[in-house]
This record gives sequence, C-alpha cells and structure tokens, in this order.
Amino acid sequence: MFSMHYTMNHRYWTMLIAVCRVREPSRPTSIHEDARSTENTMSLHLKPDQSKSIATLAPLAALVVFAGLATASWPSAAQDETYTPEFTADKQLKLPHGKIWREWPFVGSLVTPNSLNDGEAPFPEHHVVYIDPVSWAHYKKTGTFRDGTVLAKELTLVRAPDGANENGSTDEVSGTGYFMGEYSGFEITIKSKELYPDEPGNWAYYTFGHHLEPYSGTAAKQPAEACNACHEASAAEDFVFSQFYPVLRATKPK
Repeated sequence: MFSMHYTMNHRYWTMLIAVCRVREPSRPTSIHEDARSTENTMSLHLKPDQSKSIATLAPLAALVVFAGLATASWPSAAQDETYTPEFTADKQLKLPHGKIWREWPFVGSLVTPNSLNDGEAPFPEHHVVYIDPVSWAHYKKTGTFRDGTVLAKELTLVRAPDGANENGSTDEVSGTGYFMGEYSGFEITIKSKELYPDEPGNWAYYTFGHHLEPYSGTAAKQPAEACNACHEASAAEDFVFSQFYPVLRATKPK
C-alpha cells in the first residue's frame, strides 16, 4: 500500500513541477533577459497559441494534481476503523451506511439449512458474523468484549440453482454440501452500558429483516425475551456464541 501511494504521489509531484515550470519560468537578471528567456523557452516546445492555453490551464492542472494526491493518500470511508450507531428520533437503529460491516473482521460462520429445520430455520440459512474493527483490536488484547462492541450477522440462503438433493444439499465441483447463495437477512448486536443499562450483559439486538436485499432502513430493539434469553442460556461467553466463532477462540489471549 505504501509503495502504491509513493508511486502515485511521485507521479503527481512530477506533473505539478512541470506545470509550475511552464507557468513560472526561472527569474533572470533583467527585464530584457526575462522576455528573451521566456520567448526562447516557449518557442523550443510550444507554438504561440499553445503557450496561452497552458498558461490558462496551469491553475486547473495544479488543482487536479492536489485532488489526486488526496484521493491516493487517504482510505475510503468503508476502511475507517470507527463506527458510531445512528438512531432515529424514536430510537430505531439506522442501517449502517455503505454496508460497512462487510469490511469488518470476520469471526465465524455456521449454517442452519431450511431443509434440516422442518422447512423453515429460525435464522435461514448461512450465518456470517463480523465484529467492528475497534472492538476486534480490543478483543485481541484482552479477550473481552468492550463497552461499545458491535457484532453484525448477515444471512445467506443455500445455493441450489439446479435444484437440491432430498436433504437440501447440492452437488458442486468441490463436493456435496450447503453452499452460499443470495443474501437473506441482516442483524446487529450492540453492547452499551449507557444505552442498555437494564439489558442482560448490556447487549441489545436489532433485526433489519430476514429477506432478500434491500434490507429495512431502520430496526427496533428486540425484546430481551426474544433474543437475550437464548444467548444467556447457551452462549459461551458474555452472551456471545463464541463456541461457533473459531477466529475469536484462536485470538483470545491464553
């Protein structure tokens, strides 16, 4: 990444220097020499009408160069390590902008096919779980979920373009199994003592729908008995199903 930025920045500075040299030739010792020097310099490379065009365009070229430098040097918003949940006036959580969760560290995945759950799994079907980058860095150091942790879970349906086997699996080039198809739902879990002082573990759960994209733009907080009770009874640590997330288990300090 550093090498790419250096190469692009070097190219921009080279262009800028070239533009400035055309725009402002070096200062000679007298006014007469100035006129002769400028005339000779321009005549070596440009036709008379071209010199006027370049002089007019030089400021614009410099602006373009600086804009390129800014674009090359700074990461996109999706690469930003921070995420602050946004809420509506009635306390509904807004869907994160730009599907930023897909840029976050992946912690684990599991699959609950509809075909193995009486045709309708509670969370169909593949689960892909991410953690926000700041909380990921904290977890690697401490093995705990900090106040402010955000976990995102996105669902996809099982892929069966040519029809499935009796158990819902499909036969693909890598073997028989359950392969990921279209996105089919999105959920977020937030840990916050300030926002959820009365929720078990200070966790709250939001569902943006179990359906194909586009997801709902906002989500209301789920009742504790609808989500948290299950997590409290079965999750391995701090209401999180880390027993299903090998990345967390492998990273947790011993």
